[in-house]
Amino acid sequence: MLRSYLRLILFTCGLLLGVQIPGLINDYSQRVEAHLLESREGLKGFEQTAQRFFKGDLQALVRHYRASDDPVFQSDANSIDSLLSRNQMLESEWQALQSGWLSRTLHVLTRPDPAIREETLKGYSYQILLTPDAAAWGLGCAVLFALLIESLLLLVGWVIMGGRRKAVQPSWR
Repeated sequence: MLRSYLRLILFTCGLLLGVQIPGLINDYSQRVEAHLLESREGLKGFEQTAQRFFKGDLQALVRHYRASDDPVFQSDANSIDSLLSRNQMLESEWQALQSGWLSRTLHVLTRPDPAIREETLKGYSYQILLTPDAAAWGLGCAVLFALLIESLLLLVGWVIMGGRRKAVQPSWR
């Protein structure tokens, strides 16, 4: 009886862990989108200047600023270049999040932007989403978690017992 309750507890823990994954991915995606929109807004004025004088080529604007003798323009060139690099990183991050559920999940769990990941984890509040994705993740993680932990405990018990099986006592019935 105790073993059945332990199985239920393991399954429930796995379920609760699994339903967090879609919420975490959703929060991370929203943060990337917010940073991307902010980045685009920060570049808007420079893009207008580049459109007006350099046919829309922001790199030409940066080169022009760098070639200037004015230290203010040279400093602005570094700022624009930094904004461009950040925008390109956010665009590529956003594109990675637009793919299928498996590659999006792998990306968020294995290759997220470290700063945005930290920001997401600090602001993340545990939630239970009632979506098909969350249910699938929850059930999948629950089964895997319960199976792995129970198998590990059985293996430990087998090692402690020296590989012997407990003898079955004959029933009086």
